[in-house]
Amino acid sequence: HVQLVESGGGLVQAGGSLRLSCAASGLTFSRYTLGWFRQSPVKEREFVSAKSWINDNTYYADSVKGRFTISRDNAKNMVYLQMNSLKPEDTAVYYCAASARLRPAVAPADFGSWGQGTQVTVSS
Repeated sequence: HVQLVESGGGLVQAGGSLRLSCAASGLTFSRYTLGWFRQSPVKEREFVSAKSWINDNTYYADSVKGRFTISRDNAKNMVYLQMNSLKPEDTAVYYCAASARLRPAVAPADFGSWGQGTQVTVSS
C-alpha cells in the first residue's frame, strides 16, 4: 500500500525557513502527482503546492507563491517543500499527498493517499 512519511517540521521565527520532506513508498512514484496541503485548527485543509507527473508543472496557492518551492526526486521517491520568508499564518500541520489522476490535481479530493502530517509553527 502507499505510504507517505513527512519530516522537517518544527518551530521557526517569522522570516525564517524550513524544508519539509516526504518519503513515498508502495507506488510508482514517477506516475503520481505529489502535493502539499496544510490544516490549522481554524481552517479547512487547504492546498499549498503540487507537482504534476504528467507535464512536470508546478502549482502554488496564491498565499505561498514566491516563498515556497516544491521539488521532487523521482530516483529517491522524495518530494520536498522549501519554505522561505515564513509568516505566523503559515502555522499548520503540513500533509504530503499523492494523486494518480491524469489531470492537474490541486484539491484534497484529487488525492487518494496522505501522510500523517508534520507540524510547522511560526512565531511572531
